[in-house]
Amino acid sequence: MLLSRAKPATGPATVEEKEKKKKKLPKLEDFVGARDYTGAVTLLEFERANKKNDIQTAMWIAYCYFHLGDYKRCLKEYTEITEMKGAPPEVWVYLGCTMFFLGMYKEAEEACGKGPTSKLQNRLMFHLSHKFNDEKKLMSFHKNLQDIVEDQLSLASIHYLRSHYQEAIDIYKRVLLENREFLALNVYVALCYYKLDYYDVSQEVLAVYLQHFPDSTVAINLKACNHFRLYNGKAAEAELKNLSDVCSPSFKFASDLIKHNLVVFRAGESALQVLPPLIDVIPEARLNLVIYYLRQDDIQEAYNHFKDVSPTTPQEYILKGVVNAALGQEQGLNDHIKIAQQYFQLVGGSASECDTIPGRQCMASCFFLLKQFEDVLIYLNSIKSYFYNEDQFNYNFGQAKAATGNYKEAEEIFLMIQSEKMKADYVYLGWLARCYIMNRKPRLAWELYLKQETSSESFSLLQLIANDCYKMGQFYYSAKAFDVLERLDPNPEYWEGKRGACIGLFQQIIAGHEPRETLREILAILRNTGNAQVEYIIRIMKKWAKDNRVSVT
Repeated sequence: MLLSRAKPATGPATVEEKEKKKKKLPKLEDFVGARDYTGAVTLLEFERANKKNDIQTAMWIAYCYFHLGDYKRCLKEYTEITEMKGAPPEVWVYLGCTMFFLGMYKEAEEACGKGPTSKLQNRLMFHLSHKFNDEKKLMSFHKNLQDIVEDQLSLASIHYLRSHYQEAIDIYKRVLLENREFLALNVYVALCYYKLDYYDVSQEVLAVYLQHFPDSTVAINLKACNHFRLYNGKAAEAELKNLSDVCSPSFKFASDLIKHNLVVFRAGESALQVLPPLIDVIPEARLNLVIYYLRQDDIQEAYNHFKDVSPTTPQEYILKGVVNAALGQEQGLNDHIKIAQQYFQLVGGSASECDTIPGRQCMASCFFLLKQFEDVLIYLNSIKSYFYNEDQFNYNFGQAKAATGNYKEAEEIFLMIQSEKMKADYVYLGWLARCYIMNRKPRLAWELYLKQETSSESFSLLQLIANDCYKMGQFYYSAKAFDVLERLDPNPEYWEGKRGACIGLFQQIIAGHEPRETLREILAILRNTGNAQVEYIIRIMKKWAKDNRVSVT
């Protein structure tokens, strides 16, 4: 072991070495290379403050703001550059790109037209044509696209926006095969699979990217959305918490996205505070606000927020159909029901949606509104395994079963519903009461009525029980129902119904189909009426009771 050295291991540092140890000034290239645009723009603003206010510096500042998602600040920078002497002509195309991201499509087209012809200009005009729904121009710019990465990715994004998800996947996979280092394309592929409802496949593809970039805002958000679809809102919220922990306060888009998705994951909590300001920022914000109003039974407000929207995606067509159907049924407006039926048929009959679960739900809804319940069941039966414990599905499935006369299965389906709100709804009570009566359980139908408070709906339920029990020969509960109806409303029709039910029950007692003790109750029910025919009917019943030794006192 060496305990001493002939020469020191290190000597006094030279002036040159001291200079090297001095902290290096950061360079713009380092910031941009590391995607640290906040650091880059800070450096550039510092240089500009120190009188380096040339076009090149301004262009880099605008570039950084663009990549930070601060498009308003970027717009200000590019606008000022266009007014500078010697500004490069391509700045107009960059200005157009910025306006595009701000939703200023007309202004973007005008600015882009002032720039020189280039591949970027063609791509921007291609996307603007899609926004303007100008198919002729779209195809014209489509022809100019070349087999280069930027143009192919632009084409894939248009496929995605037009809901042609498989075509987009094909392009992304081809580009990824030739450029393995383009890891971000995995996120785009995962997003397409998400839109196709392949949430587990989406997760697998997404995992490839997250292994390399675990703090990616878009990827973590998509993972949370997959969890929401595969599991529940709590699982999704747990994933989203990771995103709120890592995202920078300056990254506005991420914070808006988190706020929006948390509303969805929490079943609409704080929707009115969060969603309205985001309507022009996040496309789904308007849709989720409309869904919130529908869940709150504020159908008119839902319609007001959506009436001027021209649907372009299957989700928008479906929501348009739901809103119109709800409004039409609530206010008795047949025109809205016809519009809803057309929207549902359009989605359910389309080649891209006909074999999806939402597509089949749409066809079921279309036939439901047309009251063609046999056809409704064809579609609902094909997807029932996906909605076994889903109250809304069972609510509609039960109605369709009952409407086609399958009351036994309908009763079982209705009893699976857990929602107290649905179970208190008159439509549910009415169908369940009818199922009980048709399945020869009139006592359960009568108990449903007894649990109700006095209202117009309980009166309607009473009418249903009275008439359906009469139709099925269940005269005891029919007589009881008609008796209550007559006391609430002295309508001659209720007396006639009660009279017929009492005589029918008397006939069943004579035939031995009902216990003789019931005769006492019949007489009590009849005495509640002041009609002249009552005494004659009572006299005949009493005579039979006396002859057959039946006590009626």
